[in-house]
Amino acid sequence: MKKYLAAACLAGVAGMVHAQSSVTLYGIVDTGVQFYNHAAAGGSVVGMPALTGEVPSRFGLRGAEDLGGGIQAFFQLESGFATGTGALNYGGRLFGRAANVGISSQYGTLTLGRQINMSYYALLQADVIGPSIHSMASFDTYLPNARSDNAIGYLGKFGGLTMGGTYSFGRDAAGPSGPSATDCAGQVAGNFLACRQYTALVAYDSAHFGAAASYDVMRGGTGASAPLTNSAYTDTRTIVDAYVKYGDAKLGGGWERRNTSAAVHTQTDLFFVGLNYFVLPSLSLDTQMVRYNVRSVSDSTLLIARATYLLSKRTSVYSSVGYMLNSQKAAAPVAAAGTVQAGAEQLGVMVGIQQRF
Repeated sequence: MKKYLAAACLAGVAGMVHAQSSVTLYGIVDTGVQFYNHAAAGGSVVGMPALTGEVPSRFGLRGAEDLGGGIQAFFQLESGFATGTGALNYGGRLFGRAANVGISSQYGTLTLGRQINMSYYALLQADVIGPSIHSMASFDTYLPNARSDNAIGYLGKFGGLTMGGTYSFGRDAAGPSGPSATDCAGQVAGNFLACRQYTALVAYDSAHFGAAASYDVMRGGTGASAPLTNSAYTDTRTIVDAYVKYGDAKLGGGWERRNTSAAVHTQTDLFFVGLNYFVLPSLSLDTQMVRYNVRSVSDSTLLIARATYLLSKRTSVYSSVGYMLNSQKAAAPVAAAGTVQAGAEQLGVMVGIQQRF
């Protein structure tokens, strides 16, 4: 009898080990005070930013369960918010940054739901500034917000090689609000093409260098924001970038080509190069130049410098300075969610604090 009891206990313990699971609450709270001049309405702006500081504020829940055999089930729920007001970003969605579930194994991860897509992953290493108050988002707000609704995604890492892709059955399901949203209707019955999106990625990373390339195609739909007002219209982004590391420094650069094929065709090119350097383990300096050209219409150049000081492992303070040079017909703002008078040069400064948990 004792043998049977011992066996039962061992089986129970094995079952518990087999089904180990964890749930983590995490987040970032980041804000400060910004200034920029030559606002569209005239004069200067001083206040707290609505969208981002050094990075956007967010909180989330992440969970995983070991299913055995090297297989895990996982989920992620992540919400973005404006620290100055407490309002939800991403169109007021509770989990506008991520809401997905999936399976991972040695062969990669399969994810279902709202998720980051491959355009975001392509820039992750080469863009040393990231989704900051002064960044390439001034030219293309989609880049730091490259997410897809109603999507199936795959991401696999094999040594230094990464391959992935997403397919969305219908994006922008929450409507027009939020960064880079186009008010496409989500999943549309009877129209296989409306609001669909697919992205693809191939990347290579090593200890000292890496490169990535992505391809991203959005389709329009009836009632969507101009110019994607028809399911035959497309918005396509191709990104190619690379980086090198030497000691405490990283140099990254790349190019984005965007083609919008609608009633009127437009083409833009975005080039960037930046340097990150840790002067001390607690002090990081970043600089970046971004050049943006709208074919046969206008061009702009953004110069960025940023310093970040780590007070602890979880808390940092930072200062960011951006200077935008617009051609006569250009109106790219220096700051995320900012405004500028057409053709005006613009100076932006922010001082902030960030805590992670």
